[in-house]
Amino acid sequence: MSRARPAPLPVRDGLGPARVRLRGGAVLVELADRFGESVAAKVFDGGVLTAAGDVVTPATVLPPGAHVYLYRDLPQEVPVPFPITVRYRDDDIVVADKPHFLATMPRGRHVAETAVVRLRRELDLPELSPAHRLDRLTAGVLLFTTRREIRGRYQRLFAEGAVDKVYLARSAGHSAVELPTVVRSRIVKQRGRLQAFEEPGEPNAETLVEYLGEDLYRLTPRTGRTHQLRVHMAALGLPLRNDPLYPEIVDVAPDDFSRPLQLLAHSMRFDDPVTGESRRFVSEQTL
Repeated sequence: MSRARPAPLPVRDGLGPARVRLRGGAVLVELADRFGESVAAKVFDGGVLTAAGDVVTPATVLPPGAHVYLYRDLPQEVPVPFPITVRYRDDDIVVADKPHFLATMPRGRHVAETAVVRLRRELDLPELSPAHRLDRLTAGVLLFTTRREIRGRYQRLFAEGAVDKVYLARSAGHSAVELPTVVRSRIVKQRGRLQAFEEPGEPNAETLVEYLGEDLYRLTPRTGRTHQLRVHMAALGLPLRNDPLYPEIVDVAPDDFSRPLQLLAHSMRFDDPVTGESRRFVSEQTL
């Protein structure tokens, strides 16, 4: 199996270049039409490269499906006023304790204020990449790889369900069923829709829910669907405290950090695919 070609521009200040898939034709014209003059101006500055590393000029024409790379202009972001703590580090992995409100990867209006960009800058590790993701509003243990050549081995652990994960959550609701219970359902997340939802069909999501007392619950997911724990808890009549999406959407100001979602990725355990040793990491945060 051939490896994907690395981007022709390096990580700069913690951020990799943006990759743009072209519709075909004059690159300058397409960039101007789709993204405006500020992006098109990068062509005149020599700041746009083809996948092969050639500089795009005002005369460059590329076929449909070709890619070009460029550094994005950063949006104005509200700083997340909480640190991200490194729990463990070696030559292959970094395990961080991610705070609430910090996205894992750049997306939308969250670019520099993300876990991967912060850690790349703080640790001087330009190839640092997450092996999995936590929702922006979820806190807890998050695993990163330090080098491109080993990234896929750790990512496969999560894709294949070979990581035992335990979450803690708080809810003021009342369960519709006796606990502990295993919740199985089919969860769908559509692009452009904030909420995931359950629909009839073959289950693709499974969560063990246990009550620990004093509104505290232990959640053990056997799958990893988007918003799975939040959807399953809401379906049980146990919506998480401070959840702005489930069961109803609540508008929260971007600079309001006063009500963190009461969901914590408390621990993870796996057999290391490089060393073979059993690994377990536990968050130091509490709800």
